[in-house]
Amino acid sequence: MIRIFGWGGRSDGAVMNENRGPWGGGGGGSGGGGGNGGGPRNPWGQPPRKRPAGGSGNVTSLDDFLKKSRQRFGSGGGGGGFNLQDGRPYWLYGLIAFVLLWLVITSVHRIGPQERGVVTTFGNYTATLGPGIGFSWPAPVGRVQKIDVEEIRTIDIGSTEAQRENLILTGDQNVIDLAYSVRWNIATPELFLFQIANPEETISEVAESAMRAVVARVSLDDAIGAGRSEIEQRVEQTMQQLLDDYRAGVRVQGVAIKQSVPPAAVNDAFLEVSAAQQQAQSYMNDARAYALQLTAKAQGEAAAFDKVYSEYRLAPEVTRRRMYYETMERVLARVDTTIVEAPGVTPYLALPEIQRRQAQTQAQPQPQQGGQPQ
Repeated sequence: MIRIFGWGGRSDGAVMNENRGPWGGGGGGSGGGGGNGGGPRNPWGQPPRKRPAGGSGNVTSLDDFLKKSRQRFGSGGGGGGFNLQDGRPYWLYGLIAFVLLWLVITSVHRIGPQERGVVTTFGNYTATLGPGIGFSWPAPVGRVQKIDVEEIRTIDIGSTEAQRENLILTGDQNVIDLAYSVRWNIATPELFLFQIANPEETISEVAESAMRAVVARVSLDDAIGAGRSEIEQRVEQTMQQLLDDYRAGVRVQGVAIKQSVPPAAVNDAFLEVSAAQQQAQSYMNDARAYALQLTAKAQGEAAAFDKVYSEYRLAPEVTRRRMYYETMERVLARVDTTIVEAPGVTPYLALPEIQRRQAQTQAQPQPQQGGQPQ
């Protein structure tokens, strides 16, 4: 018979020896349940038979498998990875738990709201995971690298210190010392990781190249004065165009010029020239203000004359007499003569002289009145 886990392992002679039943009963006799007479014995009332000590005979295939396994893993003497009481390999359970834990840790990934997960399989780019829970092949087959795409990074170029000058030539053949910073963040994580070897170094070199190209088209006054904001915008646009051509996966957020001064060797002379230019500009502003004042006065007088002329055309005689009275009023106000046109009154009264005498009399100190001496 074919052996299946030890069942049927006995030979035909051992099972059907001397016409005995399958339960190992004796020969003929009465069919009692447990006596020594004839008939099969009761299988449930007999004590278990012991296996031979040599291991031959009635040894099942499962026993052979367990014995060989204990010998193979070195646990035949009561120690090792098997428990001899129940035969369970606890180390195998621990290994399975470790493998499952490793699969969960390396396959399930939590991506933050400001992050993106770049997935690679066998080192090749596969996909980009968005915020939330993502899955990938377990390590070392798959790998997920988290990239913060909302963090604003800053690169400083040049320095505000005098000993570290960043000299740039302007469009009018002057030299200035520029210090500026570039703010940027990651727009496309997979391009940022795999397209450029040194992204930060590349951004720094692109910024310096764009700044020199823009400053070379402006004058010194624009570079150190009101034209700085326009320079920053043009540099930002030039940088973004170059980085897009490189497929760098970077977005330029802004460029800020922190220092724009002449070199230290010519700084004193430049300050003197700048002071002279400011003084000249001040004089020009004063002249413009005076010219505007005279122009406004002339325009006002012209407007008044136009109004008088319009009234004169309506009533020439009345207007002529009014103008005569106004003119005489302005002239006579400056002389000491008073003219009164009335019958029976002296034509000339020295009223100003009388007024001066009264003023002098009031200004003289009055003598103090004291008691007579006794």
